Amino acid sequence: MSTENQKPEMEDEEIPAWQPEQTLRISDEESDRLVSEATAKIYSRSVKGRFANWRIFMVLFTQLIYYGLPWLQWNGRQAFLLDLSARKFYFFGLVLWPQDIFYLAIILIVSAYALFLFTALAGRLFCGYACPQTVYTEIFMWVERFTEGDRVQRMRLDSAPWDFRKIRIKTTKQLLWILIAIWTGFTFIGYFSPIRQVFFDTLNGDLTTAQWFWFIFYGFMTYLMAGVLRESVCKFMCPYARFQSVMVDKDTYVVTYDKTRGEPRGKRSKKVDPKAEGLGDCIDCTICVQVCPTGIDIRNGLQYMCIGCGACVDACDDVMDKMNYPRGLIRYTSEYGMLNGLDNKQVRKRLFRPRIYVYLTLLAILVLGLVTSLSLRTPLKLDVVRDRGALGREIPGDLIENVYQIQVINMTEKAEKFTVGVNGDGMKNARVILESSQSNTIDIAPFSNKWIPLVVQAPLSDLKRGEIYKIDIWAKADTQEHGEIDADEESSFYVPN
Repeated sequence: MSTENQKPEMEDEEIPAWQPEQTLRISDEESDRLVSEATAKIYSRSVKGRFANWRIFMVLFTQLIYYGLPWLQWNGRQAFLLDLSARKFYFFGLVLWPQDIFYLAIILIVSAYALFLFTALAGRLFCGYACPQTVYTEIFMWVERFTEGDRVQRMRLDSAPWDFRKIRIKTTKQLLWILIAIWTGFTFIGYFSPIRQVFFDTLNGDLTTAQWFWFIFYGFMTYLMAGVLRESVCKFMCPYARFQSVMVDKDTYVVTYDKTRGEPRGKRSKKVDPKAEGLGDCIDCTICVQVCPTGIDIRNGLQYMCIGCGACVDACDDVMDKMNYPRGLIRYTSEYGMLNGLDNKQVRKRLFRPRIYVYLTLLAILVLGLVTSLSLRTPLKLDVVRDRGALGREIPGDLIENVYQIQVINMTEKAEKFTVGVNGDGMKNARVILESSQSNTIDIAPFSNKWIPLVVQAPLSDLKRGEIYKIDIWAKADTQEHGEIDADEESSFYVPN
């Protein structure tokens, strides 16, 4: 028998037991280094360029909406108001009631799908340009640069001993931060209570306990998140940064470093020919790292901490211009496009892949359904509740009487007179009485509702004893703005034996 494939006999030897403290333990020096890196303050450098201009525009645009929207008026009331106490949400001419929770659910679903679509197309671009954390951090950074200077000046100031100048600069910065946080907290409660009244209540100290709580809490969290924690929120706390990886693939448009063109990196004079020296276009200036608000090095590849703000793109393009190299060493493109040398047109063509069409289709269906439902929505609602105390009774005049509680909701901008009636088998000669008016009409103020006892009386000659009849109770009004509006609700009419 051939012995070529026979394994040599293993000599008896002592196999050491696995000791986890030896394989998993991190040295004290390494632990200190990791903690130091995680807690080190990031001094981001200011940068100019097209993406920096877009960030400025988005900060101003989003904050114009946030700070300005509560002050807009619509027909003598606040245009946008989430009135939780009255259980009404005002959106300009649209008012949502508790019965309209369906619309709020659809709006949230549309927002989620839009975020999924946007992430699949362009990664964390929302984080870089519109996320409240990024926006307020940028605002606080503007204040810091205004009071303390750019990167080098801030580093020198922090390392300098405490004197009158340092105390003055730091105090000025903190006061400006606190003022921004206070105004942000005040605006927040202005979304839930009429802001003009809240303004005077704040000056007089007449806010409710809940208003004081949210005023202070939201203002403090703005100061904490944007002024103290800053990039730590994006790096360690944001859940969106964690699950974005399942929505990003090789065709997603993200900030990418062109390793093929940039490596090997190295410092050199502007006059040096990089090809003759065996160098790539990256001069290892680290400015892309210095301008990054989260302090990452994009040259190490896409990382979950990258918020896609494009600051490194602007900084690198500026360096390339000074070195007379082509722009785009760091640019927005896809991983596939970078590795295969595709141009922007080819990369954009690959953006629209099957799941993008799925997102677009679902989003279009939801938006179309929402718009259609809102356009067909009648500004009148009617709720009917039977009186459980008396199912039905016979009264003088050979009449059968049933009692109900009805709620009529007027969602128009004007007070309206509503007529209430009933339809159904045996209801041809029925009489409807609203106890509040002793008739079948009722006046309801704009954007308000009333619960009213309703009596329905029908001749016994039209009915059979012991029967339960299905009926429709309706309300209608002839309005100037919407024409004739009506609503009805199904109920039952009980005839005793």
